Amino acid sequence: MTTSPPDVRARAGIAAAPIAAAPPKRGWRGPRLIRWISPVALLVIWQLLSGTGLVDNKKLPPLNVIWAAAVEVIQNGQLGDGLLVSLRRMLLGFVVGALVGAVLALLTSRSRLFDNAIDPLVQMLRNVPLFGVIPLFILWFGIGETPKTILIAIAGGLPIYVNVYAGLREVDPRLVEATTVLGYSRWQRLRHVVLPAAVPLSLVGVRLGLASSWLALVVAETVNADSGIGFMINNARDFLRTDIVIVGLLVYSFVGLILDSIVRAIQRYLLRWRVA
Repeated sequence: MTTSPPDVRARAGIAAAPIAAAPPKRGWRGPRLIRWISPVALLVIWQLLSGTGLVDNKKLPPLNVIWAAAVEVIQNGQLGDGLLVSLRRMLLGFVVGALVGAVLALLTSRSRLFDNAIDPLVQMLRNVPLFGVIPLFILWFGIGETPKTILIAIAGGLPIYVNVYAGLREVDPRLVEATTVLGYSRWQRLRHVVLPAAVPLSLVGVRLGLASSWLALVVAETVNADSGIGFMINNARDFLRTDIVIVGLLVYSFVGLILDSIVRAIQRYLLRWRVA
């Protein structure tokens, strides 16, 4: 039997929740423009402070110097090559952490034995200062890519575990009971009811995990990295190039924003059935 979740409600006599009318879409108006006021104001203040000499240009270069530094690292290939290395490093760690976190969440949420055996260990790991274990990872795995990948995987996997676990445990018990009445197998119940119900919280976990992985990358690339945006920043620091350091930090922030926007777009698409 492959009845979909809405059919489960109907055949079990569970009343479907009324669907409210979607709110009218708003055009591009003033309230949305307000979101741009603070970033633009920050740039103006930045330029005034550094351009007028109120702040030492070596500590906070003006925007035109930052722009010139960005053009420089783009033309000599540092930015492009470093960005590709950083993205590959982060995505590898994130995928590993996401897979491990999702599998552990599935096991612990569906089995009391695994819940008692695994969940306490994960909660203990959540309370360990992650960046404080870097020296231990270096002693265990050396100074290559392995400790960086493990650090990023742990940072990204923990939020995914917590949110997937919560999503799987918060399934409507009436639906679970209905699938039992209708004779669903355990696999059919998991596929047609439990997993779809866990999608919203799981996507929240993906957003949080992706952000955590990107933040962990910033720290991981300070551990004897010979490539990546972090290496570019450390190299610029050694030569007192504050402008290139700021360019690297801006790249981190903009790429993180783009990655989060991609996940949000996927989230809106997958959850388009929900009322806003």
